[in-house]
Amino acid sequence: MKKKSKALALVLTIAMTVGLLSGCGSSTASESTAEKVFNYGTVAYGVANSNVGLNPHEAYSGWSTVRYGVGETLFKFNEAMELEPWLATDFEQVDEYTVKINLRDDVNFSNGKKMTGDAVKACLENLIAVHDRAPKDLQIKTITADGQSITITSAIKSPVLVNYLCDPYGAIIDMEAGVTTDKNVVGTGPYVAKTVTDTEINLEANTDYWGGTPKVAKVNVKSITDGDTLTMAMQSGEIDATQGLPYASLELFQDNGDYTVSSTNTSRVYQAALNYKSAVIQDDAVRKAMAMSMNKEGFTTVLLQGNGVPAEGPFPENFSFGGDAVKAAAYDIEGAKAVLEAAGWVDSNGDGIREKDGKDLSINWLTYTSRQELPLLAESVQASYKEAGMDVRVNATDSYKDFLKAGDYDVFANAFVTAPTGDPQYYFTTHVVDGSDYNRGFYHNDKVEQLVEQLRNEFDTNKRSDLAVQIAQQVVDDNAYIYASNLKMSFVMKKGVTGFTAHPSDYYEITANLDITE
Repeated sequence: MKKKSKALALVLTIAMTVGLLSGCGSSTASESTAEKVFNYGTVAYGVANSNVGLNPHEAYSGWSTVRYGVGETLFKFNEAMELEPWLATDFEQVDEYTVKINLRDDVNFSNGKKMTGDAVKACLENLIAVHDRAPKDLQIKTITADGQSITITSAIKSPVLVNYLCDPYGAIIDMEAGVTTDKNVVGTGPYVAKTVTDTEINLEANTDYWGGTPKVAKVNVKSITDGDTLTMAMQSGEIDATQGLPYASLELFQDNGDYTVSSTNTSRVYQAALNYKSAVIQDDAVRKAMAMSMNKEGFTTVLLQGNGVPAEGPFPENFSFGGDAVKAAAYDIEGAKAVLEAAGWVDSNGDGIREKDGKDLSINWLTYTSRQELPLLAESVQASYKEAGMDVRVNATDSYKDFLKAGDYDVFANAFVTAPTGDPQYYFTTHVVDGSDYNRGFYHNDKVEQLVEQLRNEFDTNKRSDLAVQIAQQVVDDNAYIYASNLKMSFVMKKGVTGFTAHPSDYYEITANLDITE
Protein backbone atom coordinates (compact mmCIF):
# COMPACT_ATOMS: atom_id res chain seq x y z
CA MET A 1 0.00 0.00 0.00
CA LYS A 2 1.39 3.40 -1.02
CA LYS A 3 -0.51 6.28 0.43
CA LYS A 4 0.83 9.79 -0.02
CA SER A 5 -0.21 12.15 2.76
CA LYS A 6 -1.54 14.78 0.33
CA ALA A 7 -3.27 16.98 2.88
CA LEU A 8 -0.20 17.09 5.05
CA ALA A 9 2.01 17.69 2.02
CA LEU A 10 -0.04 20.80 1.22
CA VAL A 11 0.29 22.07 4.79
CA LEU A 12 4.00 21.36 4.67
CA THR A 13 4.43 23.23 1.40
CA ILE A 14 2.57 26.30 2.67
CA ALA A 15 4.49 26.33 5.95
CA MET A 16 7.82 25.96 4.14
CA THR A 17 6.97 28.89 1.87
CA VAL A 18 6.12 31.08 4.88
CA GLY A 19 9.33 29.97 6.59
CA LEU A 20 11.44 30.83 3.55
CA LEU A 21 9.84 34.26 3.23
CA SER A 22 10.41 35.04 6.90
CA GLY A 23 13.96 33.76 6.61
CA CYS A 24 14.66 36.08 3.69
CA GLY A 25 13.55 39.07 5.74
CA SER A 26 15.70 38.32 8.75
CA SER A 27 19.06 39.35 7.34
CA THR A 28 18.18 43.06 7.48
CA ALA A 29 17.20 42.82 11.16
CA SER A 30 20.45 41.02 11.90
CA GLU A 31 22.51 44.16 11.35
CA SER A 32 21.89 45.13 15.00
CA THR A 33 22.05 41.58 16.35
CA ALA A 34 25.53 41.98 17.84
CA GLU A 35 24.27 44.34 20.54
CA LYS A 36 21.28 42.32 21.75
CA VAL A 37 21.33 40.04 24.81
CA PHE A 38 18.26 38.21 26.12
CA ASN A 39 18.19 37.01 29.74
CA TYR A 40 15.55 34.39 30.46
CA GLY A 41 14.59 33.05 33.88
CA THR A 42 12.64 29.81 34.15
CA VAL A 43 11.52 27.24 36.70
CA ALA A 44 11.37 24.56 33.99
CA TYR A 45 15.11 23.84 33.71
CA GLY A 46 16.81 21.81 36.42
CA VAL A 47 17.82 18.46 37.84
CA ALA A 48 14.38 17.86 39.36
CA ASN A 49 12.86 18.07 35.88
CA SER A 50 15.33 15.53 34.41
CA ASN A 51 16.19 17.98 31.62
CA VAL A 52 19.61 19.40 32.47
CA GLY A 53 22.11 19.52 29.63
CA LEU A 54 21.28 19.51 25.94
CA ASN A 55 21.65 15.85 24.97
CA PRO A 56 18.21 14.89 23.60
CA HIS A 57 19.07 11.20 24.03
CA GLU A 58 19.14 11.53 27.81
CA ALA A 59 15.94 11.58 29.92
CA TYR A 60 13.96 14.78 29.15
CA SER A 61 16.95 16.91 28.09
CA GLY A 62 15.54 17.05 24.57
CA TRP A 63 13.01 19.54 25.88
CA SER A 64 15.91 21.86 26.71
CA THR A 65 17.54 21.19 23.32
CA VAL A 66 14.40 22.33 21.50
CA ARG A 67 13.14 24.95 23.96
CA TYR A 68 16.39 26.89 23.91
CA GLY A 69 16.92 26.87 20.16
CA VAL A 70 19.82 24.43 19.89
CA GLY A 71 18.06 21.53 18.17
CA GLU A 72 15.10 20.88 15.91
CA THR A 73 12.99 17.86 15.04
CA LEU A 74 12.00 16.58 11.62
CA PHE A 75 8.45 17.83 12.05
CA LYS A 76 6.84 20.19 14.55
CA PHE A 77 3.38 21.30 15.64
CA ASN A 78 1.61 24.54 14.86
CA GLU A 79 -0.74 26.38 17.26
CA ALA A 80 -3.53 23.93 16.39
CA MET A 81 -1.20 20.99 17.16
CA GLU A 82 -1.13 20.01 13.49
CA LEU A 83 2.02 18.62 11.86
CA GLU A 84 4.27 21.00 9.96
CA PRO A 85 7.69 20.48 8.41
CA TRP A 86 10.84 21.54 10.18
CA LEU A 87 13.95 19.67 9.10
CA ALA A 88 11.86 17.48 6.80
CA THR A 89 9.83 18.53 3.77
CA ASP A 90 7.19 15.78 3.76
CA PHE A 91 6.64 12.09 4.34
CA GLU A 92 5.08 9.11 2.60
CA GLN A 93 3.32 6.27 4.41
CA VAL A 94 4.72 3.52 2.19
CA ASP A 95 2.79 0.79 4.00
CA GLU A 96 1.47 0.12 7.49
CA TYR A 97 4.98 -0.48 8.81
CA THR A 98 7.08 1.87 6.69
CA VAL A 99 7.47 5.63 6.44
CA LYS A 100 9.72 7.51 4.02
CA ILE A 101 10.78 10.98 5.17
CA ASN A 102 12.28 13.54 2.80
CA LEU A 103 14.72 16.05 4.30
CA ARG A 104 15.47 19.68 3.56
CA ASP A 105 18.54 20.10 1.38
CA ASP A 106 19.65 23.45 2.84
CA VAL A 107 20.27 22.56 6.49
CA ASN A 108 23.69 22.52 8.14
CA PHE A 109 24.56 21.66 11.70
CA SER A 110 25.94 24.62 13.64
CA ASN A 111 29.49 23.30 13.00
CA GLY A 112 28.96 23.69 9.25
CA LYS A 113 28.42 20.01 8.44
CA LYS A 114 25.49 19.29 6.13
CA MET A 115 22.49 17.45 7.56
CA THR A 116 22.09 14.40 5.33
CA GLY A 117 20.05 11.25 5.46
CA ASP A 118 23.06 9.41 6.85
CA ALA A 119 23.46 11.97 9.63
CA VAL A 120 19.78 11.73 10.57
CA LYS A 121 19.97 7.93 10.47
CA ALA A 122 22.98 7.92 12.81
CA CYS A 123 21.19 10.25 15.24
CA LEU A 124 17.97 8.24 15.37
CA GLU A 125 19.85 4.95 15.71
CA ASN A 126 21.71 6.31 18.72
CA LEU A 127 18.43 7.58 20.16
CA ILE A 128 16.77 4.18 20.12
CA ALA A 129 19.96 2.54 21.42
CA VAL A 130 20.34 4.66 24.56
CA HIS A 131 17.12 6.50 25.40
CA ASP A 132 14.75 5.33 28.12
CA ARG A 133 11.43 5.99 26.33
CA ALA A 134 12.06 6.30 22.60
CA PRO A 135 12.52 2.56 21.80
CA LYS A 136 9.07 1.71 23.18
CA ASP A 137 7.46 4.71 21.52
CA LEU A 138 9.00 4.38 18.09
CA GLN A 139 9.34 0.58 17.80
CA ILE A 140 11.88 1.10 14.99
CA LYS A 141 13.16 -2.02 13.28
CA THR A 142 15.42 -0.54 10.60
CA ILE A 143 16.46 2.83 9.19
CA THR A 144 17.95 3.29 5.74
CA ALA A 145 19.30 6.50 4.24
CA ASP A 146 19.37 7.58 0.60
CA GLY A 147 20.72 11.07 -0.01
CA GLN A 148 18.28 13.52 1.54
CA SER A 149 15.74 10.94 2.67
CA ILE A 150 15.40 8.21 5.24
CA THR A 151 13.07 5.22 5.32
CA ILE A 152 11.99 3.85 8.69
CA THR A 153 10.49 0.40 9.10
CA SER A 154 8.76 -0.33 12.39
CA ALA A 155 8.38 -3.62 14.20
CA ILE A 156 4.67 -2.85 14.60
CA LYS A 157 2.17 -0.84 12.59
CA SER A 158 3.14 2.82 12.70
CA PRO A 159 0.14 5.16 12.35
CA VAL A 160 1.75 7.89 14.46
CA LEU A 161 5.48 7.39 13.97
CA VAL A 162 5.91 10.87 12.50
CA ASN A 163 4.04 12.36 15.45
CA TYR A 164 6.38 10.61 17.87
CA LEU A 165 9.38 12.03 16.02
CA CYS A 166 8.12 15.50 17.06
CA ASP A 167 8.95 14.63 20.66
CA PRO A 168 12.03 16.67 21.63
CA TYR A 169 14.03 13.47 22.03
CA GLY A 170 13.84 13.40 18.22
CA ALA A 171 15.97 16.56 17.90
CA ILE A 172 18.57 15.91 15.23
CA ILE A 173 22.15 16.32 16.43
CA ASP A 174 25.53 15.60 14.82
CA MET A 175 26.61 12.24 16.22
CA GLU A 176 30.12 12.63 14.78
CA ALA A 177 30.55 15.71 17.00
CA GLY A 178 29.20 13.66 19.90
CA VAL A 179 28.17 14.85 23.36
CA THR A 180 30.61 16.88 25.46
CA THR A 181 31.33 16.24 29.14
CA ASP A 182 29.07 19.16 30.04
CA LYS A 183 26.22 17.59 28.01
CA ASN A 184 26.44 19.98 25.08
CA VAL A 185 25.61 18.94 21.49
CA VAL A 186 25.79 20.25 17.95
CA GLY A 187 22.32 20.84 16.56
CA THR A 188 20.71 22.62 13.61
CA GLY A 189 18.96 25.41 15.53
CA PRO A 190 19.32 29.19 15.61
CA TYR A 191 21.52 29.12 18.72
CA VAL A 192 24.74 27.43 19.81
CA ALA A 193 25.38 26.68 23.47
CA LYS A 194 28.73 27.98 24.71
CA THR A 195 28.45 26.90 28.36
CA VAL A 196 26.06 24.39 29.92
CA THR A 197 25.58 23.71 33.62
CA ASP A 198 22.78 22.29 35.76
CA THR A 199 21.52 25.82 36.43
CA GLU A 200 22.38 27.92 33.37
CA ILE A 201 22.87 27.75 29.61
CA ASN A 202 24.68 30.51 27.69
CA LEU A 203 23.89 30.68 23.98
CA GLU A 204 25.15 32.60 20.98
CA ALA A 205 23.43 33.15 17.65
CA ASN A 206 24.11 30.64 14.88
CA THR A 207 24.81 33.20 12.16
CA ASP A 208 24.67 30.49 9.47
CA TYR A 209 21.27 29.22 10.60
CA TRP A 210 19.29 27.81 7.67
CA GLY A 211 16.14 29.67 8.77
CA GLY A 212 17.72 33.13 8.72
CA THR A 213 20.08 34.98 11.04
CA PRO A 214 18.72 35.24 14.61
CA LYS A 215 17.83 38.75 15.73
CA VAL A 216 19.41 38.44 19.20
CA ALA A 217 23.15 37.79 19.59
CA LYS A 218 23.20 36.10 23.00
CA VAL A 219 20.67 34.28 25.16
CA ASN A 220 21.24 33.37 28.79
CA VAL A 221 18.85 30.79 30.24
CA LYS A 222 18.84 30.81 34.05
CA SER A 223 17.17 28.28 36.32
CA ILE A 224 15.39 30.20 39.08
CA THR A 225 13.19 27.83 41.05
CA ASP A 226 12.21 30.13 43.94
CA GLY A 227 9.07 32.05 43.04
CA ASP A 228 9.88 35.20 44.99
CA THR A 229 13.39 35.34 43.54
CA LEU A 230 11.99 34.91 40.04
CA THR A 231 9.46 37.69 40.61
CA MET A 232 12.09 40.11 41.89
CA ALA A 233 14.42 39.28 39.00
CA MET A 234 11.64 40.20 36.58
CA GLN A 235 10.77 43.41 38.43
CA SER A 236 14.37 44.54 38.77
CA GLY A 237 15.18 43.98 35.10
CA GLU A 238 17.73 41.25 35.82
CA ILE A 239 15.83 39.08 33.34
CA ASP A 240 13.93 40.09 30.21
CA ALA A 241 11.34 37.31 30.31
CA THR A 242 10.22 34.44 32.48
CA GLN A 243 8.14 31.30 32.63
CA GLY A 244 6.71 29.81 35.82
CA LEU A 245 5.94 32.85 37.98
CA PRO A 246 3.87 32.14 41.11
CA TYR A 247 0.23 32.88 40.38
CA ALA A 248 0.16 35.48 43.13
CA SER A 249 2.96 37.29 41.30
CA LEU A 250 1.60 36.92 37.78
CA GLU A 251 -1.10 39.51 38.35
CA LEU A 252 1.62 42.10 39.08
CA PHE A 253 2.57 42.01 35.40
CA GLN A 254 -0.87 41.69 33.83
CA ASP A 255 -2.48 44.88 32.57
CA ASN A 256 0.85 46.61 33.14
CA GLY A 257 2.12 48.64 30.22
CA ASP A 258 5.74 47.84 31.01
CA TYR A 259 5.22 44.11 30.38
CA THR A 260 3.63 41.71 27.93
CA VAL A 261 2.03 38.38 28.89
CA SER A 262 1.65 35.52 26.40
CA SER A 263 -0.66 32.72 27.59
CA THR A 264 -2.04 29.49 26.13
CA ASN A 265 -3.83 26.36 27.28
CA THR A 266 -1.67 23.24 27.15
CA SER A 267 -2.08 19.49 27.46
CA ARG A 268 -0.02 19.47 30.65
CA VAL A 269 -2.34 17.86 33.19
CA TYR A 270 -2.12 17.74 36.96
CA GLN A 271 -3.08 14.21 37.85
CA ALA A 272 -3.17 11.81 40.78
CA ALA A 273 -2.24 8.18 40.15
CA LEU A 274 -3.83 5.88 42.74
CA ASN A 275 -1.54 3.04 43.81
CA TYR A 276 -3.36 -0.27 43.38
CA LYS A 277 -0.70 -2.02 45.47
CA SER A 278 -1.92 -0.04 48.48
CA ALA A 279 -4.54 -1.79 50.62
CA VAL A 280 -6.59 1.35 51.15
CA ILE A 281 -6.57 2.22 47.43
CA GLN A 282 -7.74 -1.28 46.48
CA ASP A 283 -11.07 -0.38 48.08
CA ASP A 284 -13.32 0.78 45.21
CA ALA A 285 -15.34 2.98 47.56
CA VAL A 286 -12.24 4.87 48.69
CA ARG A 287 -11.13 5.59 45.13
CA LYS A 288 -14.63 6.74 44.20
CA ALA A 289 -14.88 8.98 47.25
CA MET A 290 -11.47 10.45 46.48
CA ALA A 291 -12.59 11.33 42.95
CA MET A 292 -15.82 12.88 44.24
CA SER A 293 -13.96 14.90 46.89
CA MET A 294 -11.47 16.67 44.62
CA ASN A 295 -12.56 20.29 44.29
CA LYS A 296 -11.23 20.94 40.78
CA GLU A 297 -13.09 24.20 40.33
CA GLY A 298 -11.76 25.57 43.61
CA PHE A 299 -8.24 24.42 42.77
CA THR A 300 -8.18 26.13 39.38
CA THR A 301 -10.18 29.24 40.29
CA VAL A 302 -8.78 30.04 43.72
CA LEU A 303 -5.36 28.42 44.07
CA LEU A 304 -4.35 28.67 40.40
CA GLN A 305 -6.18 32.02 40.07
CA GLY A 306 -7.73 30.97 36.77
CA ASN A 307 -4.47 29.72 35.25
CA GLY A 308 -5.91 26.31 34.58
CA VAL A 309 -9.02 24.52 33.35
CA PRO A 310 -10.75 21.80 35.43
CA ALA A 311 -10.06 18.43 33.81
CA GLU A 312 -12.45 15.57 33.16
CA GLY A 313 -9.88 13.26 31.60
CA PRO A 314 -6.24 13.47 30.57
CA PHE A 315 -6.68 15.66 27.47
CA PRO A 316 -7.71 19.33 27.11
CA GLU A 317 -10.72 20.59 25.21
CA ASN A 318 -8.80 21.65 22.09
CA PHE A 319 -8.52 17.98 21.12
CA SER A 320 -11.48 16.05 19.70
CA PHE A 321 -10.79 13.32 22.26
CA GLY A 322 -10.42 15.75 25.17
CA GLY A 323 -12.41 18.14 27.31
CA ASP A 324 -15.91 16.98 28.22
CA ALA A 325 -15.80 14.10 25.73
CA VAL A 326 -14.95 12.19 28.91
CA LYS A 327 -17.13 12.51 32.02
CA ALA A 328 -15.63 12.31 35.50
CA ALA A 329 -17.34 12.25 38.89
CA ALA A 330 -18.78 15.60 39.97
CA TYR A 331 -17.51 17.29 43.12
CA ASP A 332 -19.87 16.02 45.82
CA ILE A 333 -18.68 15.83 49.43
CA GLU A 334 -22.02 14.56 50.73
CA GLY A 335 -22.10 11.91 48.05
CA ALA A 336 -18.55 10.87 48.95
CA LYS A 337 -19.56 10.55 52.60
CA ALA A 338 -22.46 8.28 51.62
CA VAL A 339 -20.18 6.09 49.49
CA LEU A 340 -17.75 5.64 52.37
CA GLU A 341 -20.51 5.00 54.91
CA ALA A 342 -22.00 2.28 52.71
CA ALA A 343 -18.57 0.63 52.46
CA GLY A 344 -18.13 0.54 56.24
CA TRP A 345 -15.90 3.58 56.68
CA VAL A 346 -17.30 5.39 59.72
CA ASP A 347 -16.03 7.94 62.23
CA SER A 348 -16.66 5.99 65.41
CA ASN A 349 -14.49 8.08 67.75
CA GLY A 350 -15.58 11.51 66.56
CA ASP A 351 -12.12 12.74 65.53
CA GLY A 352 -13.30 13.61 62.02
CA ILE A 353 -11.43 10.74 60.34
CA ARG A 354 -13.24 7.58 59.29
CA GLU A 355 -12.07 4.12 60.30
CA LYS A 356 -12.65 0.57 59.15
CA ASP A 357 -11.44 -2.62 60.82
CA GLY A 358 -9.59 -0.49 63.35
CA LYS A 359 -7.62 1.50 60.74
CA ASP A 360 -7.96 5.21 59.98
CA LEU A 361 -8.76 6.25 56.44
CA SER A 362 -5.37 7.85 55.92
CA ILE A 363 -3.82 8.51 52.50
CA ASN A 364 -0.10 9.07 51.84
CA TRP A 365 0.02 11.70 49.09
CA LEU A 366 3.40 11.85 47.32
CA THR A 367 4.25 14.80 45.08
CA TYR A 368 7.08 17.25 44.32
CA THR A 369 7.73 20.97 44.52
CA SER A 370 9.41 21.86 41.23
CA ARG A 371 5.95 22.40 39.74
CA GLN A 372 4.35 25.11 41.85
CA GLU A 373 0.84 23.76 41.17
CA LEU A 374 1.45 20.38 42.82
CA PRO A 375 1.87 21.54 46.45
CA LEU A 376 -1.23 23.69 45.88
CA LEU A 377 -3.15 20.62 44.70
CA ALA A 378 -2.01 18.74 47.80
CA GLU A 379 -3.21 21.65 49.94
CA SER A 380 -6.58 21.58 48.17
CA VAL A 381 -7.21 17.84 48.60
CA GLN A 382 -6.07 17.93 52.21
CA ALA A 383 -8.89 20.35 52.93
CA SER A 384 -11.65 18.79 50.82
CA TYR A 385 -10.83 15.17 51.68
CA LYS A 386 -10.93 16.03 55.37
CA GLU A 387 -14.51 17.22 54.89
CA ALA A 388 -15.37 13.72 53.68
CA GLY A 389 -13.51 12.11 56.60
CA MET A 390 -10.27 11.22 54.84
CA ASP A 391 -6.87 12.15 56.27
CA VAL A 392 -4.21 13.18 53.73
CA ARG A 393 -0.55 13.08 54.69
CA VAL A 394 1.47 15.05 52.15
CA ASN A 395 5.04 14.24 51.21
CA ALA A 396 6.11 17.00 48.82
CA THR A 397 9.74 16.35 47.89
CA ASP A 398 11.93 16.58 44.83
CA SER A 399 13.42 13.27 45.97
CA TYR A 400 10.08 11.68 45.07
CA LYS A 401 11.74 9.04 42.89
CA ASP A 402 13.20 7.39 46.00
CA PHE A 403 9.69 7.03 47.45
CA LEU A 404 8.33 5.76 44.15
CA LYS A 405 11.04 3.12 44.04
CA ALA A 406 10.28 2.08 47.63
CA GLY A 407 6.53 2.00 46.95
CA ASP A 408 5.99 4.36 49.88
CA TYR A 409 2.83 6.12 48.71
CA ASP A 410 -0.90 5.69 48.18
CA VAL A 411 -1.15 8.48 45.62
CA PHE A 412 1.46 9.99 43.34
CA ALA A 413 0.47 13.42 42.04
CA ASN A 414 2.45 14.82 39.14
CA ALA A 415 2.33 16.99 36.04
CA PHE A 416 2.51 15.45 32.60
CA VAL A 417 2.10 16.63 29.01
CA THR A 418 -0.47 14.12 27.80
CA ALA A 419 -0.49 14.88 24.07
CA PRO A 420 3.06 15.92 23.15
CA THR A 421 2.62 14.19 19.81
CA GLY A 422 -0.80 15.70 19.08
CA ASP A 423 -2.20 12.18 19.40
CA PRO A 424 -3.65 10.23 22.38
CA GLN A 425 -1.57 7.07 22.01
CA TYR A 426 1.50 8.46 23.76
CA TYR A 427 -0.27 9.01 27.07
CA PHE A 428 -1.98 5.64 27.17
CA THR A 429 1.11 3.64 26.25
CA THR A 430 3.14 5.40 28.93
CA HIS A 431 0.53 5.45 31.73
CA VAL A 432 -2.23 2.85 31.64
CA VAL A 433 -1.02 -0.39 30.05
CA ASP A 434 0.92 -3.15 31.76
CA GLY A 435 4.61 -2.40 32.14
CA SER A 436 4.34 1.20 30.93
CA ASP A 437 7.01 3.53 32.28
CA TYR A 438 4.69 5.88 34.17
CA ASN A 439 1.98 3.51 35.37
CA ARG A 440 2.72 4.60 38.95
CA GLY A 441 -0.54 3.10 40.20
CA PHE A 442 0.11 -0.37 38.72
CA TYR A 443 -3.28 -0.12 37.06
CA HIS A 444 -4.59 -2.98 34.94
CA ASN A 445 -7.84 -3.38 33.04
CA ASP A 446 -8.35 -6.04 30.37
CA LYS A 447 -10.64 -3.79 28.34
CA VAL A 448 -8.10 -0.97 28.40
CA GLU A 449 -5.35 -3.33 27.25
CA GLN A 450 -7.48 -4.43 24.28
CA LEU A 451 -8.52 -0.91 23.32
CA VAL A 452 -4.94 0.42 23.48
CA GLU A 453 -3.84 -2.44 21.22
CA GLN A 454 -6.54 -1.41 18.73
CA LEU A 455 -5.34 2.18 18.95
CA ARG A 456 -1.78 1.13 18.14
CA ASN A 457 -2.99 -0.38 14.86
CA GLU A 458 -5.61 2.15 13.77
CA PHE A 459 -4.77 4.63 10.99
CA ASP A 460 -8.15 6.37 10.71
CA THR A 461 -8.08 9.65 12.69
CA ASN A 462 -11.75 9.62 13.67
CA LYS A 463 -11.57 6.03 14.86
CA ARG A 464 -8.45 6.88 16.87
CA SER A 465 -10.35 9.67 18.60
CA ASP A 466 -13.25 7.35 19.40
CA LEU A 467 -10.90 4.77 20.87
CA ALA A 468 -9.15 7.43 22.92
CA VAL A 469 -12.44 8.55 24.48
CA GLN A 470 -13.36 4.94 25.33
CA ILE A 471 -9.99 4.30 26.98
CA ALA A 472 -9.99 7.54 28.95
CA GLN A 473 -13.55 6.98 30.11
CA GLN A 474 -12.69 3.50 31.40
CA VAL A 475 -9.67 4.83 33.29
CA VAL A 476 -11.83 7.56 34.84
CA ASP A 477 -14.64 5.11 35.68
CA ASP A 478 -12.10 2.90 37.47
CA ASN A 479 -10.80 5.97 39.34
CA ALA A 480 -7.30 4.82 38.47
CA TYR A 481 -6.31 8.44 37.85
CA ILE A 482 -7.97 11.59 39.07
CA TYR A 483 -7.38 14.51 36.70
CA ALA A 484 -7.39 17.89 38.39
CA SER A 485 -6.56 20.55 35.80
CA ASN A 486 -4.94 21.35 32.50
CA LEU A 487 -2.34 24.10 32.76
CA LYS A 488 -2.68 27.55 31.27
CA MET A 489 0.94 28.50 30.67
CA SER A 490 2.11 32.11 30.69
CA PHE A 491 5.29 33.86 29.57
CA VAL A 492 5.95 37.31 31.01
CA MET A 493 8.32 39.62 29.18
CA LYS A 494 9.46 43.21 29.19
CA LYS A 495 7.80 45.59 26.80
CA GLY A 496 9.73 45.46 23.54
CA VAL A 497 10.40 41.71 23.60
CA THR A 498 8.81 40.09 20.54
CA GLY A 499 8.84 36.66 18.95
CA PHE A 500 8.54 34.97 22.35
CA THR A 501 5.19 33.21 22.50
CA ALA A 502 3.65 30.49 24.67
CA HIS A 503 2.84 27.39 22.60
CA PRO A 504 0.33 24.64 23.48
CA SER A 505 2.94 21.91 23.03
CA ASP A 506 5.24 23.48 25.68
CA TYR A 507 8.24 22.77 23.40
CA TYR A 508 9.06 25.88 21.43
CA GLU A 509 10.47 28.94 23.20
CA ILE A 510 13.72 30.45 21.88
CA THR A 511 13.60 30.93 18.10
CA ALA A 512 15.29 33.01 15.43
CA ASN A 513 12.31 35.39 15.62
CA LEU A 514 13.08 36.38 19.21
CA ASP A 515 13.87 40.10 19.31
CA ILE A 516 14.28 43.03 21.69
CA THR A 517 13.14 46.27 20.10
CA GLU A 518 13.38 48.61 23.12
